[in-house]
Amino acid sequence: MSVAGQNADIGSTLAFDRGAPGRRAVAVPRWEGETAALPPANLLREGVRLPEMSQGEIVRYYTALSTRNFGVDSGPYLLGSCTMKYNPKVDDLIATMPSFAMAHPLAPDEEIQGTLGVLYDLQRCLAEITGLPAVSLAPAAGAQGELAGVLMIKKALEARGDLAQRRRILVPDSAHGTNPATAAMAGFEVTEIPSGPDGDVDFAALEAALGDDVAAFMITLPNTLGLWERDIERIIEKVHAAGALAYGDGANLNAIVGRMRHGDLGFDVVHLNLHKTFSTPHGGGGPGAGPVCATPALAPYLPAPIVTRDEDGTYAFARAEDSVGRLQQFAGSVGVLLRAYAYIRTVGIDGLVQTSGNAVLNANYLRNLMHDYYDLPYDRPVMHEVVFAGTRQKREDNVRTYDIAKGLIDRGFHPPTVYFPLIVEEALMIEPTETESREAVEAFAAAMIDIAQTAKSDPDSLHNAPRTSPIGRLDETAAARRPVLRWQPKA
Repeated sequence: MSVAGQNADIGSTLAFDRGAPGRRAVAVPRWEGETAALPPANLLREGVRLPEMSQGEIVRYYTALSTRNFGVDSGPYLLGSCTMKYNPKVDDLIATMPSFAMAHPLAPDEEIQGTLGVLYDLQRCLAEITGLPAVSLAPAAGAQGELAGVLMIKKALEARGDLAQRRRILVPDSAHGTNPATAAMAGFEVTEIPSGPDGDVDFAALEAALGDDVAAFMITLPNTLGLWERDIERIIEKVHAAGALAYGDGANLNAIVGRMRHGDLGFDVVHLNLHKTFSTPHGGGGPGAGPVCATPALAPYLPAPIVTRDEDGTYAFARAEDSVGRLQQFAGSVGVLLRAYAYIRTVGIDGLVQTSGNAVLNANYLRNLMHDYYDLPYDRPVMHEVVFAGTRQKREDNVRTYDIAKGLIDRGFHPPTVYFPLIVEEALMIEPTETESREAVEAFAAAMIDIAQTAKSDPDSLHNAPRTSPIGRLDETAAARRPVLRWQPKA
C-alpha cells in the first residue's frame, strides 16, 4: 500500500498492522547491568508482537488519527443536557501552573496555603452565586454532588427523628436521569411526578403525592426540556409545608447564572456541574467536579473536606460537624476547581450575566430557525436548550431521529443528544451554548433543515448515513453487547 493509501485507510488500519519487522522509533542501547529476577515461568510468553514503526511513521499515524477526532475545538458540539462548549485556554494555563499542579495531595496545610486560599474563595463565590452559604467542593462530579446532597437530607431527617417515616423522594419526569438513580442509591423510594401539557410539573399530581412520608422533592431547574418551571416558588412552599426538603439539580445553571439564586427561591440544597457553567473539561470519563451548596441548617452534614479560614488568615482543610464523609480520596478535583475559579474571577458578575443571556438567546434563535421543519412538543420560549422531535419525519418519511443524527455527521456536525428526555418521542435535544456564534447556530440550523428536506426527497441517503466518516453506521447494539476489546492478529 502506498503512503497516501495508508493515510487514507488509517481509520481501519491499526498500528499493529502497519510498519515492518525491525523498524524502530528510537535506538536503545543494550542493558549491561544487573537484571532483576524474571517473573515466574508460568507468567512468561515466548514472544509479544508489538508494532514496529519508525519515529516518522508513528508521528504521522497519531497525527492522522487526531484529525479524525471531533471536539469543541473542532466545531459545534450541541449535546443537549451535557453543555459541551469551548472553554478559554487561559483557565487551563492557570490550573496547570507548577505551584498548583505540583502540589502533593498529602502536603500539610501550611505548605499549600495558596491553593487553599483559592479553594476558600471559590466556596465563597459559589455561595454568593447560588444564595446558599454552606459549600463543599469535594464531590467529583454532578452525580456525586447529588448523592452528597441527598445523604445530607438523610442526615437532617435522622437528626430531627423522622427518617424512619419519610422514605419517599419525589422526582419529576423531566428531571435529569441521575436524580431518581441518586435517590434510590441513597436508600429512598422514588415517586415520579408527571409533567403537564406545557412541560411544567403537574401541580395537582405533586399535591396528591406529598405526604408525611416524603423526604424531599428533587427538581432540575431549568428542566431537561429546556424550560423554566414557572410555578417553582409555589412548589417549594408546598414541599416545605409538607415537612419535606427541596433539592435543586443546578446542572443547568448556565441558563440562569447571575440572574437567579436557588437559595432565594427556597431550596435547601443544590449541586452544580462546573463543566456546564464554569469553564471546566467534560467528557472522556473525567475529571469532574460537582460542588454542593446548602443552607446553614444543612451545613453540619457537608461532605469532607471543606476549606476554612482562621482568624489569623490561615487556611485549613476541615470536616463538618456531622459530615456525610468523604466521597473520594484527597480534596477533590482541584485542577477542575481552579479552572472554575479562574473563569469566575476573569468574567466577573457582568460576564456571568452575559453568559446566561447568550445561552438563552442562542437556544431560542435555534428554536425559531428550525420551528417549521421539526415538531416542537413544548412550543414555548426555552432557556439553555431546546427539545425538538423527529416524529414528523418518522411519520411522513420513515426517517428516524437516529437517521437524522447520522445525517448530521455527513454535514460536518456532531449530533445532539437523541432519544432523551424519555418523555419526548423521537427526541432531539439541542444545546448551542453561549459560546457559539450566530453564524455557527445558523449553519447548524441550515444542516438540520437540509436533513428535513432530504428526508422527503432521498430518505435512503439518511438510512445509510454517515457515508463521509472514517467508519460508517455501526451496529451499536451488537457493539455494546459483544464488544471487541483487544487486537488479534490477522489470520
